[in-house]
Amino acid sequence: MGEDGLLRDEAVELLEEKEQLKHAMESRPVIDMARGVLMAGLACEPEEAWEVLVTVSQHANIKLREVAEAVTSAASGKPMPELLEKHLAIAVQSWQADRT
Repeated sequence: MGEDGLLRDEAVELLEEKEQLKHAMESRPVIDMARGVLMAGLACEPEEAWEVLVTVSQHANIKLREVAEAVTSAASGKPMPELLEKHLAIAVQSWQADRT
Protein backbone atom coordinates (compact mmCIF):
# COMPACT_ATOMS: atom_id res chain seq x y z
CA MET A 1 0.00 0.00 0.00
CA GLY A 2 1.38 3.38 -0.93
CA GLU A 3 1.67 6.47 1.21
CA ASP A 4 -1.59 7.85 -0.23
CA GLY A 5 -3.44 4.68 0.83
CA LEU A 6 -2.05 4.90 4.37
CA LEU A 7 -3.04 8.56 4.66
CA ARG A 8 -6.52 7.77 3.37
CA ASP A 9 -6.91 4.94 5.91
CA GLU A 10 -5.75 7.23 8.73
CA ALA A 11 -8.19 9.93 7.61
CA VAL A 12 -11.08 7.44 7.60
CA GLU A 13 -10.13 6.22 11.08
CA LEU A 14 -9.95 9.80 12.37
CA LEU A 15 -13.37 10.62 10.92
CA GLU A 16 -14.89 7.51 12.50
CA GLU A 17 -13.33 8.36 15.87
CA LYS A 18 -14.62 11.93 15.59
CA GLU A 19 -18.17 10.65 14.99
CA GLN A 20 -17.93 8.26 17.93
CA LEU A 21 -16.73 11.05 20.23
CA LYS A 22 -19.45 13.40 18.97
CA HIS A 23 -22.11 10.76 19.65
CA ALA A 24 -20.68 10.12 23.13
CA MET A 25 -20.77 13.82 23.96
CA GLU A 26 -24.39 14.07 22.81
CA SER A 27 -25.40 11.03 24.88
CA ARG A 28 -23.61 12.05 28.07
CA PRO A 29 -26.19 14.52 29.48
CA VAL A 30 -29.10 12.05 29.38
CA ILE A 31 -26.92 9.33 30.90
CA ASP A 32 -25.88 11.68 33.71
CA MET A 33 -29.53 12.61 34.32
CA ALA A 34 -30.50 8.93 34.50
CA ARG A 35 -27.69 8.32 36.99
CA GLY A 36 -29.08 11.17 39.08
CA VAL A 37 -32.59 9.69 38.95
CA LEU A 38 -31.27 6.33 40.12
CA MET A 39 -29.08 7.91 42.80
CA ALA A 40 -32.08 9.77 44.21
CA GLY A 41 -34.45 6.83 43.94
CA LEU A 42 -32.10 4.18 45.27
CA ALA A 43 -29.97 6.30 47.60
CA CYS A 44 -26.88 4.99 45.84
CA GLU A 45 -23.51 6.29 44.75
CA PRO A 46 -22.83 7.51 41.18
CA GLU A 47 -20.77 4.40 40.37
CA GLU A 48 -23.59 2.14 41.58
CA ALA A 49 -26.14 3.97 39.43
CA TRP A 50 -23.77 3.61 36.48
CA GLU A 51 -23.48 -0.13 37.11
CA VAL A 52 -27.28 -0.50 37.20
CA LEU A 53 -27.62 1.34 33.87
CA VAL A 54 -24.87 -0.72 32.23
CA THR A 55 -26.35 -3.97 33.55
CA VAL A 56 -29.77 -3.11 32.13
CA SER A 57 -28.21 -2.11 28.80
CA GLN A 58 -26.22 -5.31 28.50
CA HIS A 59 -28.95 -7.70 29.62
CA ALA A 60 -31.68 -6.05 27.55
CA ASN A 61 -29.30 -5.61 24.60
CA ILE A 62 -30.32 -1.96 24.32
CA LYS A 63 -27.96 0.97 23.94
CA LEU A 64 -27.05 2.69 27.20
CA ARG A 65 -28.35 6.02 25.88
CA GLU A 66 -31.77 4.46 25.19
CA VAL A 67 -31.91 2.97 28.69
CA ALA A 68 -31.01 6.36 30.14
CA GLU A 69 -33.71 8.07 28.07
CA ALA A 70 -36.30 5.57 29.34
CA VAL A 71 -35.23 6.11 32.97
CA THR A 72 -35.40 9.89 32.71
CA SER A 73 -38.74 9.76 30.88
CA ALA A 74 -40.15 7.44 33.54
CA ALA A 75 -39.05 9.90 36.21
CA SER A 76 -41.26 12.51 34.56
CA GLY A 77 -44.26 10.18 34.40
CA LYS A 78 -43.91 8.51 31.00
CA PRO A 79 -44.36 4.72 31.15
CA MET A 80 -41.18 2.71 30.68
CA PRO A 81 -41.20 -0.03 28.04
CA GLU A 82 -42.05 -3.34 29.71
CA LEU A 83 -38.79 -5.01 28.69
CA LEU A 84 -36.70 -2.23 30.20
CA GLU A 85 -38.83 -2.12 33.32
CA LYS A 86 -38.27 -5.84 33.81
CA HIS A 87 -34.51 -5.60 33.31
CA LEU A 88 -34.28 -2.54 35.55
CA ALA A 89 -36.12 -4.35 38.34
CA ILE A 90 -33.76 -7.33 38.04
CA ALA A 91 -30.67 -5.07 38.02
CA VAL A 92 -31.89 -3.18 41.09
CA GLN A 93 -32.67 -6.42 42.95
CA SER A 94 -29.20 -7.72 42.12
CA TRP A 95 -27.60 -4.45 43.23
CA GLN A 96 -29.54 -4.50 46.50
CA ALA A 97 -28.57 -8.12 47.16
CA ASP A 98 -24.91 -7.23 46.64
CA ARG A 99 -25.16 -4.38 49.17
CA THR A 100 -26.14 -6.67 52.03
